[in-house]
Amino acid sequence: MDDNAVKRWRLVLGKETQDELEYTLTREEAGIDRTLEALYNSERKGGLGASSPNVSRWLGDIREYFPTSVVKVMQQDALKRLKLTSMLTEPEMLETIVPDIQLVANLMTLGKLIPEKTKATAREVIRKVVDQLMQKLAAPTQQAITGSLNRAARNTRPRHNEINWPETIRKNLKHYQPDYQTIIPEVRIGYGRKRKALKDVVLCIDQSGSMGTSVIYSGIFGSVMASMPAVATKMVVFDTSVADLTEELNDPVDLLFGVQLGGGTDIHKALSYCQQLVTRPLDTVLVLISDLYEGGNEVEMRKKVAQLVDSGVQIITLLALNNEGAPFYDHKNAEFFASLGIPVFACTPDQFPDLMAAALSKQDIASWAGSNDIKL
Repeated sequence: MDDNAVKRWRLVLGKETQDELEYTLTREEAGIDRTLEALYNSERKGGLGASSPNVSRWLGDIREYFPTSVVKVMQQDALKRLKLTSMLTEPEMLETIVPDIQLVANLMTLGKLIPEKTKATAREVIRKVVDQLMQKLAAPTQQAITGSLNRAARNTRPRHNEINWPETIRKNLKHYQPDYQTIIPEVRIGYGRKRKALKDVVLCIDQSGSMGTSVIYSGIFGSVMASMPAVATKMVVFDTSVADLTEELNDPVDLLFGVQLGGGTDIHKALSYCQQLVTRPLDTVLVLISDLYEGGNEVEMRKKVAQLVDSGVQIITLLALNNEGAPFYDHKNAEFFASLGIPVFACTPDQFPDLMAAALSKQDIASWAGSNDIKL
């Protein structure tokens, strides 16, 4: 093997192979070796342990030696392998962590266990991630949904104060009368129904531990849709109890900071609450984001979802809303939902804006999924 291959194997396999591989590490490579040893061979003396200075130094080292994408993976491995909750409960240490969506999920899991002295720092970490996601997702969501609703709501018989004059003039240029130097507006284009939201959206989100990143993305999308007058958006989260977070949608940081991940699941109770929020079923889209593992009354849960479908509510079930691939889910409940005509699938954040645009314009979601290579 060439030197580069030997070096890589030496760093992968650790100190135990230094005699066999006969490779001398440079100073920087020795530093990389120490950071890997501390995390991935931590049962040996000299591992990371729970010492705050050790962890803080290690966090600084990995940022020096590795790119951000690798740093995020190593941070998560440290939390999982070594259970280093001190990384998240000490403000000085939390400040040194590279923020990402998994880190926010971990903070949400800790919830009330986060000490008061750390909450301000934790909030800033969450805000950084939220701002990044909002910057990426807000514009595509607004454009997709607004475009869909505008096409559905265009008014060709507007009152005088509802006329969209630029569109009306553009539409009637062919009727320009040179003799009179004027346009005859044979077709008038209005702005549509401005007096109330055109559609109602209810986001019903499972906040059990396995749904962490899905809750975060749901909060971001909920906040974006809540800022759009054409859509009346409500957000409900649940485990064995139900919490209505609609009033928090104007600030996604407060919303996410108030979510407590973990616990059981009572989908029946959540759907029963959501049913009370539905005032015009034919204009309501209910998005249930859950792995469908029911910890409550499964028979009653199935009855409730059937009632909602029968009333005319359009239900979409997302087994996950993240970039993490195929989720674990209850196959029997998924099959039952599908038998009612409810599309059941996992969705990425990049696909969600188009999904909502399709749902709000009453497109066939099965056809939409097929055109986007999504398996129902």
